Amino acid sequence: MRILFIYPNLHAQIGFNYGVGYLSSFLKIHGHETGLLNINDKLGYDFDMERILMDVREFDPDLIGFSVVTNQYSYTQRIAAGLRKFISAPLAIGGVHATMAPRKTLESGLFDFLCVGEGEEAMIELADALENGGDVTRIRNIWVHDNGKIYSNPVRPFISLERIPPIDYTIFDFQKMIDAKDGWVGVMASRGCPFRCNYCFNHRIVDIYRRDTGVNIRDLHYLRQYPIEMIISDLKKLLATYQHIRMFIFDDDLFTMNRDYVFEFCRQYKKSIDVPFVCNAHVRVFDEEIARSLREAGCAIVKFGLESGSDGIRRKILNRPMRNEDIIHAFKMADRYGIHTSAFVMIGLPYETVDDLRMTIKLLGAIKPGRFRWSIFFPFIGTKAYDIAKEGNFIDWEKMERLTNFTDESCLDFGEDQNLLIDKLSKTYPWFVNAETDFPSAKMYERLTRLVLAMDRKSWDKVKHEMRDLDAKIADSLQMSKTPHYSIRFNPFMGVRNDWLERGED
Repeated sequence: MRILFIYPNLHAQIGFNYGVGYLSSFLKIHGHETGLLNINDKLGYDFDMERILMDVREFDPDLIGFSVVTNQYSYTQRIAAGLRKFISAPLAIGGVHATMAPRKTLESGLFDFLCVGEGEEAMIELADALENGGDVTRIRNIWVHDNGKIYSNPVRPFISLERIPPIDYTIFDFQKMIDAKDGWVGVMASRGCPFRCNYCFNHRIVDIYRRDTGVNIRDLHYLRQYPIEMIISDLKKLLATYQHIRMFIFDDDLFTMNRDYVFEFCRQYKKSIDVPFVCNAHVRVFDEEIARSLREAGCAIVKFGLESGSDGIRRKILNRPMRNEDIIHAFKMADRYGIHTSAFVMIGLPYETVDDLRMTIKLLGAIKPGRFRWSIFFPFIGTKAYDIAKEGNFIDWEKMERLTNFTDESCLDFGEDQNLLIDKLSKTYPWFVNAETDFPSAKMYERLTRLVLAMDRKSWDKVKHEMRDLDAKIADSLQMSKTPHYSIRFNPFMGVRNDWLERGED
């Protein structure tokens, strides 16, 4: 059977879709053929329905599968509606959005099948059943929409990662992606996360699997790690197959969740791979021993999710009960071993006040990470944070429908004054952080932030699109004198300290 995947990822960062990669490898070893339309404007494939139709017809699929996040669902609907008119192959949808809202998604009438949760084994069963004329209404993880009726099925237990073949990079134009990301290549060493942050879908996934399988959290095996030998083998293959790879990014939710695994991984990585890497950590699962081990293995950047400098927001809205003391300590440990640090923060959170926004800025100014990335909170459907935002009447539904990312603007409404502040911060966030540091440039940035804060909406709208260029000019001047500062680098929502100016992603 010929299965064509469609991955809409428009006006967003270039992202590697691990789900499609693993589904493709699994389908191929079971005798099926796969293809992919990676629809991303930064890779030269913008939204063009005529081109999509032409490419679909050329592949001539027996089944079309979409992999979708909520921000891209509007594009998915448009593509699916267009295909319905001219293509007879059934349409399936999976990914986070489908898992979070399966019934509503199928009720759109655009899709015949929907996959909830992990789909490797389910997609094999579906493809085999379609090819052989079998019953498709009783496949675990697969929901079916047929003649107005929806067949919902429970999920199966999580698959053991040892059973999954190496990810299929060939389905992507992977060299093009590597070059577009300046040699930074994403990989995965695990699945799952032990935390239940309200803004993330992990807690919802766990609840679905516990309900359907009747298994407690301990026996659920949601947190799984790929065998280290498998990861090292995949990395060696990537280096032998593709050119210009200069950084591996481990996109695991929490790379440091298993100490023994981290230490053994670092030992083997150091012996086998001569390319630096980036990984995600949590301030409560990071200490001097882990920092030392990561650094000795070649870790260049460790990333921490802080989200907010307000303890109240972290605990009540985000369910991230960590102390500022823990945050400060983790960054000190990374700094001690020369690991560049990256902090993730969000602005525009439900019930967030101006004081809460300031607390986040002050925290960044105090810990002085190597870089920080800010995003604007987006209420992903199915998460507890979505419920909080909805119940608080914060959501502007029209904005939420049309937003394709979580960096351009907020779809929450806090009133004009705070809405304007969030917009200003989204364009000049490093200026505010600089003003809270002990850098010699702090006074200058404090004056700049006062000018920004004094602008009314009309004045701000006239100049806000010039802020990145202005930031670059100021940064160039400061860099000539080696004056410490943060500036917007690599993308419009990242502030990077001037002692790290090698070009690259986060």
